[in-house]
Amino acid sequence: MRAKKQTKETEMLQAQIDANLKKVYQDALQEQVPDRFLELLEQLRQKEAKV
Repeated sequence: MRAKKQTKETEMLQAQIDANLKKVYQDALQEQVPDRFLELLEQLRQKEAKV
């Protein structure tokens, strides 16, 4: 019985961790790319275009 209870608790904990990780990931996807990163990407594109 105890092993089944631990297994169920472990499954519940893993499900909670999964849900939290998915939420954090979704939140990160919604964030804007910082202007500094966009500027750096543009500089790289310009350098590649010159090559």
